[in-house]
Amino acid sequence: MATRYKMTMAYDGHLFHGFQLQPDQRTVQGTVEDALKKMTKGKRIIVQGSGRTDAGVHAVGQVIHFDYPGKTIPANRMILALNSMMPTDIIFNDCEIVNENFHARYSIKGKWYRYRVSLDHFVNPFKRFYTGHFPYVLDVEKMQEAAQDLLGKHDFTSFAASGGQIEDKVRTIYYVNIVKDEKENEIIFDFIGSGFLYNMVRIMVAALLEIGNGRRPIHDLKRVIAAKDRQEVRQTAQASGLYLYHVFYDEIPQKYRLD
Repeated sequence: MATRYKMTMAYDGHLFHGFQLQPDQRTVQGTVEDALKKMTKGKRIIVQGSGRTDAGVHAVGQVIHFDYPGKTIPANRMILALNSMMPTDIIFNDCEIVNENFHARYSIKGKWYRYRVSLDHFVNPFKRFYTGHFPYVLDVEKMQEAAQDLLGKHDFTSFAASGGQIEDKVRTIYYVNIVKDEKENEIIFDFIGSGFLYNMVRIMVAALLEIGNGRRPIHDLKRVIAAKDRQEVRQTAQASGLYLYHVFYDEIPQKYRLD
């Protein structure tokens, strides 16, 4: 008999080769599975994640599940046990026991990604692993107006990197918001959608930055979406600025339904 645990975790992605298990690489999944293997005295437990963040991408609200064999450990004890075994760039913030129908990936109703861009003239050494960098003039209002063209259900082929395995490129974007953090001299992009393709958020950010800088017309994203051609946006924003912020397992709250 096994108990299914749903856990929410945060990690600094800088020193990880992404979330997904890879031979001879330090990954988030591998780190958690190694800890569980010690707890079970050698049994391998497969960890399922809500999504596979790339090398250098961070998470504030990544969700995983796994089936733990033997005697049920209370949720509060499981979080203590795993946190005591984690390196300093991973922390578990929440744990609950769920039924076997819950799946970290397939039960998702939506995801929230945040992207941070530093506008400092030179790369700030204390931000270089945690923001993108764009030291050029930007019009935030132009970008906010342009972002409305992403809302709704579209074929996002133009915003999918070639490494992705998924055939169906149709996704729904429920919410986009772009603000300037004056204190940090950063632009914060928030995207909530039904799901996102490989590098999709980073490609959307790159296109919006070009609009904010006047290199593209304000409503060029309509044309880009219609083209269904990755060559229409050749840039991809750096991995360092991307955060998996929250995963929704209930319906998207109405306040985030701008679509």
